[in-house]
Amino acid sequence: MKIEHVAFNVPDAVKAAHWYVEHLGMQIVRSSSESPYIHFIADSAGQTVLELYSNPAVPTPDYASMHPFSLHIAFVVDDIEAVKARLAAAGATLDGETTTTPAGDQLAFVRDPWGVTLQLAKRVNPLLG
Repeated sequence: MKIEHVAFNVPDAVKAAHWYVEHLGMQIVRSSSESPYIHFIADSAGQTVLELYSNPAVPTPDYASMHPFSLHIAFVVDDIEAVKARLAAAGATLDGETTTTPAGDQLAFVRDPWGVTLQLAKRVNPLLG
C-alpha cells in the first residue's frame, strides 16, 4: 500500500494552504471553497500530499502545545539556517536550536503560524532515493 495523504484540522485551512504554497513550495492539487475548506497540497516533488481542513464539528488540536517529537512534518532542505530565517520572517516560530545527529544529519524545528511543527532536515544520506 501507498500512503495517499496525512490530514490536519487547522483553524484556517485556506490561509494555511496558501502559506504552505508560498513559503514551503507546495502546490494545491484540490480544494473546496465550502466548509470544511478542504485543501490537498502536494510537496514540490509531487510525491507527498497533506490535507488541511477546518472542521468545526470537532476540536482543533492544540498543535502549539504538542512537543515537536510527538508530531511534526519534516521537509528536506539544503540550508537549514537560511530556511529558518526565511520562515521566521514569514510568521513561523523557531523552536529550539539546530542539532546534528551522530549520523551527521542536521535537524531543526519551527512552527507554522498555526502551531504545527515543521522539521527541517539536511540528511547525509536521504531516507528515500
